[in-house]
Formats: sequence, structure tokens, C-alpha cells
Amino acid sequence: MMEPHHNWLACFPITFFTTVMGMGGLTLALRAAEKALALDSTISSIAFVFTLIQFLAILVIYTFKALRHPGAVLVEWNHPEQIAFFPAISISLLLLSAAMLDVSQNAALAIWSVGAVLQAVLTLAVITDWISTRTFQRGHLSPAWFIPVVGNVIVTFAGVPLGFIEVSWFFLSVGLLFWLVLLTLVINRLIFHDPLSERLQPTLVILIAPPALGFLGWTLLTGAVDPFARIMLNGAYLFALIVVLQLPRFLQLPFSLSFWALSFPAAALTTASFVYAELTGSAAHRLIGFALLAFLCTALVVLLTWTYIAIRKGELFRPA
Repeated sequence: MMEPHHNWLACFPITFFTTVMGMGGLTLALRAAEKALALDSTISSIAFVFTLIQFLAILVIYTFKALRHPGAVLVEWNHPEQIAFFPAISISLLLLSAAMLDVSQNAALAIWSVGAVLQAVLTLAVITDWISTRTFQRGHLSPAWFIPVVGNVIVTFAGVPLGFIEVSWFFLSVGLLFWLVLLTLVINRLIFHDPLSERLQPTLVILIAPPALGFLGWTLLTGAVDPFARIMLNGAYLFALIVVLQLPRFLQLPFSLSFWALSFPAAALTTASFVYAELTGSAAHRLIGFALLAFLCTALVVLLTWTYIAIRKGELFRPA
């Protein structure tokens, strides 16, 4: 059970929103699989309801934290690593809006509008903080820094179907341009400087997400698989292979919420594989999609179990 010697609410981390990203990604991956098999959306609808409840629960708890312990939230915002996770809130909204499209266009539009505005605000706020007078060290940089900027690409998921084409191009451009900048910095940091701390090592999986998301956003806007789309998808596969070689080492690390970094990138690559198969008729990519979906479902069952155990033990609510 959780230890009573400290206030668990004040220690409730912003990184909990990454669990919603993982489940939201699963919902869209299941939706793509159902489409590939010509099935109804029963399974993905169940995943969507679970994701929505999960998001609302975490949002309520974190809102109470902000009201009762604003100083603790400020500490997270000023933390050079934790600040990158605040846009997980807006990304969660954008994923929910994309999943809501088949249920209610009006509800999807409302959620997307809030998510897109919040994503723009948080992106500008985080970038402003990065380039302010505050000094960041090389050790502060990690793949988690992709979240605030590459998350902009997800605006296209509901933005394009809802008809906001130019807005979607704007957010896609922001995401792709900053991905290329940060990719260079992150690879430089990983090769030439101290390795990531144990707690942040699972975030290496995030390297998969930007090119997979870029592929999805690009094909949504162009309606076709062109050479640039192929480069992004194959780049995502390359990073996936690199991550596979790191998995045995990751599994030896003590559990933390950073392990949820395994979920959303895998979901993005799963969905991208199904979309490529649909647009090109590639049976091989369809099989890759199902293989990735099996891995994703297994990983999420393990992550949910580990998270529940860690919550029961109070290990996720300890003072930093």
C-alpha cells in the first residue's frame, strides 16, 4: 500500500499522461487493424472508452494537484526533463479527438479545437523556455524532448478529416522541422556524451515515433505514398530495429513511468504499417502491422500490470 509519510497528491507526476498516449495510440492501432480485416469497431471502441476514462481520471487528479500544490507543478515545469511531458495533455486530447471521429464529428471537433490550441500554446511555452536565459546541460537532453514539438503532427489526425487542411499543414511543418533539429542533437548527445540515466533509458523508444507520425500526417494530407513518405516509414522501421536490440537491457531496469515510452511509438508504427498496406496493397506491411499490434497489446498488458503494482506499493508517488 502507499506509504503515508508523504503527500501522494503533491508527488503525482505529469508523466502519468503518457499512459493516456499509449492507450490512445492503441485505440487508433486497433481501428486500423479492424479496417484491414473489414471488422466493426467494437474492440477499438472499448479501448477508446477505457482511454477516455483514464484521461479524465488523471486530469482530475492532476487538476487537484495544481489547485492544492501549485508549487509542485511549478517544480515540474521548471525541471529540465519533466517540462517536456506537459504537452502529453494536449496530445492525449488530440488522440481522443481522432478516435472520436467515428462516434461524433461535433464532439471530435470540440476536443480537437481545445487540443490544437493547447498544443500550440504548450509548444511555444516549452520552446521559449528552452531558448530562454536558463542554462540547460547536455545531460538534460533526451528523446523525451521530441514530445512537445513532434506532438504537433498529431493535430493532422483529426484536423484533416475535419477539413482544417492549412492548419494541419502548419502543425505538420512545425513537427517535422523541429524533429530534424532535435534528432541531430539527441543523436549527438547519445553518441558523444554520458549515457542516459536508468530512468530515462526507455525513452530511447521515442525515436520511433516522429518518423511514424510524420508518415501518417504526410499521407493524410497528400493522400498518397510518395518517396518522402517511404523515407519516413522506413526510418521508423530502422529506429524500431535499433530499439529491439536495446530491449533486453531495458527489461533489466527497475520499473518507472518512463517504460510507457514503449507504448505510443509502437502504436504509431503499427498504425503507419496498416496505412501503408492500405494505400499500396502491400501484404508484407499488413503482416508487419499485425505483428506490431500483437507486441503492442502484450506490452500494454505488462505495463498496466506493472503500473498497478507500483501504485499499490506507492513507488510512483515518491518525492523527487
